[in-house]
Amino acid sequence: MALRGIRFLEISILLLGLAACQRASEPLPYVDFNQRVPIRQPQRTEVIPMRVGIAAVLSPQSSAEAYQALLDYLARRLGRPVEMVQRRDYAAMNAAIARGEVDIAFVCTWAYVIGRREHGFSLLAVPVVNGKPTYQSWVIVRADLPVQTMADLRGRTFAFVDPLSNTGYLYPRYLVHQLGETPETFFRRTFFTYGHDRAIQAVAQGVADGAAVDSLVFQFLMEQKPELGAKVRVIARSPEFGAPPVVAAPTLPPNLRVEIQDLLLNAHQDPEGKQALRAIGVERFVAGEDAWYDEVRRLEAALVGTGPSP
Repeated sequence: MALRGIRFLEISILLLGLAACQRASEPLPYVDFNQRVPIRQPQRTEVIPMRVGIAAVLSPQSSAEAYQALLDYLARRLGRPVEMVQRRDYAAMNAAIARGEVDIAFVCTWAYVIGRREHGFSLLAVPVVNGKPTYQSWVIVRADLPVQTMADLRGRTFAFVDPLSNTGYLYPRYLVHQLGETPETFFRRTFFTYGHDRAIQAVAQGVADGAAVDSLVFQFLMEQKPELGAKVRVIARSPEFGAPPVVAAPTLPPNLRVEIQDLLLNAHQDPEGKQALRAIGVERFVAGEDAWYDEVRRLEAALVGTGPSP
C-alpha cells in the first residue's frame, strides 16, 4: 500500500507539470509600454470667489452692512461666490487692487486717479445719485460755532478723512493753500477718521470743530440719522467731481470685466438689483469717462510741493 501511494503521488506531480508546460506555451497578451495614457486629473469642484474691495468711505461695519445686498446680487447673477474685502485706508485698498488681491473695488475719487496713473486701474462704473454722476466736498462745522468760511477755522481742530480722500483731504488742503498756508500752520490740530461718517460724527460730537466730507455720504447719513442735522451745518461746497467709481483690477480677465460691468450698468432694471442699489443710496450706474476726474488732477497740480502727499 505504501509503494502504491508513492507512485500515485509521482504520477499526479507529472501530470500537473505537463499541464503547466502546455499553458506556458500559449501566447501571452502583448502590452506596448510605449503607448501612454494620460492620468486623469481629479476635477476641481471648488469655485474661486470673486473678491470685491470696499474702501472705507463709510466706517467698515457700516460699509459691510450697506454693500452686502449688492454683493449678494452679483453672486447670484454671476453664479459664483462673492467675497467682501476691506482695508483700513484707501492706500491699503489701492495696494490690494494692484496686487490682484481683489477683482473689482469701490474706491474714492482721488484713489482712482492715483491707481489709474500708478497701477493701471480701469473705470468700470460710476454711481448716479440725485440724477448726477458727480459729487462735491462739503466743509462742515459744529452748528453752534460762529464760523462762516474756511478762514474762520484758523486755529481750530479739523478732521480729515483719509490721506487719499479727494473730498476729505485733497480739497480742504487746497482751500487752506488758497489762504496761503498749510494744514500744519493753519489748524491748531488735525487728525484722520478713516471714514466720512466718522468725520461727521466727530464734528457733531464736538471732537472736531470742522471737517470736509463726501456730499453723498453726508446726505445719505442725514437721511439715516436726521438728528445729526441739528448738530452740523455746511459752510462751503466744492466744484463737481466725478463720483467715487467702481474700478477693475489690471489682473481681471477681460470677459469677466465685461460681464460684471454689464450687471452693474443694468442692475437698476432688475427689482432685486434696484433694491440692492437703494441700500447704498445709488439710483443706477453709468460707464463714466476718465475726463470726469480731471478736476481732481487740477487740485493735485496746484498742491505739488506744498506738503504731505501720496
